[in-house]
Amino acid sequence: MTIDKIAWIHLDDGRILSTRSRGKNVYYLPGGKREPGETDVDTLVREVDEELAVTINPATAEHLGTFEAQAHGHADGVLVRMTCYTAHHEGTPVPSNEIEEIGWLTYRDRDRVSPVDQIIFDHLHRAGQLN
Repeated sequence: MTIDKIAWIHLDDGRILSTRSRGKNVYYLPGGKREPGETDVDTLVREVDEELAVTINPATAEHLGTFEAQAHGHADGVLVRMTCYTAHHEGTPVPSNEIEEIGWLTYRDRDRVSPVDQIIFDHLHRAGQLN
């Protein structure tokens, strides 16, 4: 089984915006699961608005990469496929709905994120985008 998720990669000064949901002990990149009939960008816009109360400009969405790993908190063999996009936004990110905390993480925080996010952190660090 593979869980299909979309994530927003928002980098600023070598740091990446991450979220922690209520009751969770790890950080995740903002985003979530696609609803029936949604495109990647539809999902990105909806999820980021729900989680961070900011508006993604869909015309600026650019695919950064797709990454796959064991799904955190799920049975062995359950994978998550994270399709990642960068995009411009309007507004200041604040925790909303299930999000309890937002944080600006660096590569030193790699052990505080989910397995698929660790792969993404590795990719961004190798590319010189994540300090």
